[in-house]
Amino acid sequence: MSPAWWAWVATRDSLTARLTEAGNGRPFRVRLLEQRLGRPRPDEARAMGLPLDRMAWLREVALCLDGRPWVVARSVAPLAQLRGQRLERLGERSLGSWLFRQPDLERGPIEVTAAPAPFHPLPGPWGRRSVFRHRRFAVLVQEFFLDAMADELQLPTR
Repeated sequence: MSPAWWAWVATRDSLTARLTEAGNGRPFRVRLLEQRLGRPRPDEARAMGLPLDRMAWLREVALCLDGRPWVVARSVAPLAQLRGQRLERLGERSLGSWLFRQPDLERGPIEVTAAPAPFHPLPGPWGRRSVFRHRRFAVLVQEFFLDAMADELQLPTR
C-alpha cells in the first residue's frame, strides 16, 4: 500500500472529518442507501462474535463530495446491544458524528482489504473495518474507498 493510501486507511480518527477537510469546501453529504433490521453476513457475524442467526441493525451509506460517492460504508449493530441508542434516527447524518462524541469510545483493530465492497457495485482500491465499543454498545463499521476519491485526490491506484 502506498504511503498516501496508508494515511487514509490506517487513520483512527473520524473519516467524515477527514473527507470534509479533503473536500476543500465542496459540499459533503451522507446519502442513506439502506437501513433495516436483518441478519449480518457470516463474516460480519464472526467479526462481532455473533451467532449466524442473530438479527442486527444494518445501515449502508455513501459519503459524497459534490454529489459523488467517495466512500461507501456499512454498519452492523447487534439488536441486543442497541438499548436506547436510537441509531435509526441518524437519517443522513454520519454515524461517525455520533460515535466520535462518545467520551469512552474504544476502537478495535483495523482490518484492511483490497476486495471490493460486497454490498455496493462501485469499485475502489481499499476497504477497512473495525468494531467500535461504547459502554455495552458495539458496532462494526466497514468503509470502502472508491475510485472517485482516488481520482479527485490524485491518489495512486494502490
